[in-house]
Amino acid sequence: MRALIAGLVLAWTTALAAHEGHGGEDPKAGAKAGAHAKAGLSIGAAVAPDGLLWLVGLNSDGGLFVQSSKDLGATWNARQLLDIGRDKVAADGENRPKIAFGPNHSVVISYTQPLAKPYTGEIRMLSSDDSGMSFHAPVTVHRDRQVITHRFESLAFDRSGVLHTIWIDKRDQVAADLHESARSNKNGYAGAAIYRNESRDGGRSFGPDIKVADHSCECCRIALAATPAGGIAALWRHVFAPNIRDHAFAVLGEEPKAPVRASFDEWKLDACPHHGPGLAVSQRGGYHAIWFGDKAGRAAVRYGRLAGDGQPQGEAQELPDPRAEHADVASAGRQVAIAWRSYDGTRTHLRAWVSADDGEQFVQRELASSNEENDHPRMIATPERILVVWRTAKDIHVLPISP
Repeated sequence: MRALIAGLVLAWTTALAAHEGHGGEDPKAGAKAGAHAKAGLSIGAAVAPDGLLWLVGLNSDGGLFVQSSKDLGATWNARQLLDIGRDKVAADGENRPKIAFGPNHSVVISYTQPLAKPYTGEIRMLSSDDSGMSFHAPVTVHRDRQVITHRFESLAFDRSGVLHTIWIDKRDQVAADLHESARSNKNGYAGAAIYRNESRDGGRSFGPDIKVADHSCECCRIALAATPAGGIAALWRHVFAPNIRDHAFAVLGEEPKAPVRASFDEWKLDACPHHGPGLAVSQRGGYHAIWFGDKAGRAAVRYGRLAGDGQPQGEAQELPDPRAEHADVASAGRQVAIAWRSYDGTRTHLRAWVSADDGEQFVQRELASSNEENDHPRMIATPERILVVWRTAKDIHVLPISP
């Protein structure tokens, strides 16, 4: 049975057919495979310094809203519709709106606005300097304005209050293709690239676009976590030569000439599985990481430990659910939790693997289930607890996870 399920998972990821000649996602194939995933349900979530839980997402009419709760989801304040002018917002699982809180009452909300050509977009950001009571008009985060991919952004404030935004970008692929075409020897540029920039005024303005790495996967989310020094570490799906879709790690601002390879599934795939990784701090040093991949014919979500420099430590292990998909990981002290969706053909189950000893041992928890369309789980860690936020077609569930 497990081999059959693994084969089905591999089949649908392979079905994400190549686009623009370099491998990518087919939105129709992705919708069929997504276990009741629906575009428009995807949300961002974060806890503010004052303890309020905030969400950002789309209304049924496509309007972008924020909403807060003072009791971690038991009750909700009225939704606040954000003024984004004529912008459209992508909210489809891996590519979703995000919210982050910084110092001096700053709040930022990011989203991808689709552009005229398929698979293109620009990253837009709203900023607030009054704890979200009001927001400035949206601005474009990156300086490059080509009608290409600038998508799948992630963002976080570091300990010093600098806002880091990181995204998938195809400017180098476009340049390489033009160069190779001019030489009549089109070999192509594998995948896309990872770019980032910094804002030192709470998202009002941004520094230059900085390349982190060539040859990332085209459409998987980027995971971020704090470093012990107060910086930001990133984990993303990468295209290692000749065409292996494993994962790479870098500390932003300390990017090596080549990214550190963080997983070794050796998955040879000429497409993007639209299935990004997760990253969380380990109390004893390094990081907890989760990712999806096919290793020796076994497609599964795996958990592994990374050293502080991103090097893998020990053997990765599969989650105890062969149907697990779109997992996320969070930590709070010695508590570690991994949450995922699991579709049995009728209902989607929300499950978790929880540890009280920094990942030495895990216990599985059944959290919820639904026969409605639903989003991927979003995990939030406060110093005291770990929460999972799960949006279905009718409800937004906020569930505490305890060992």
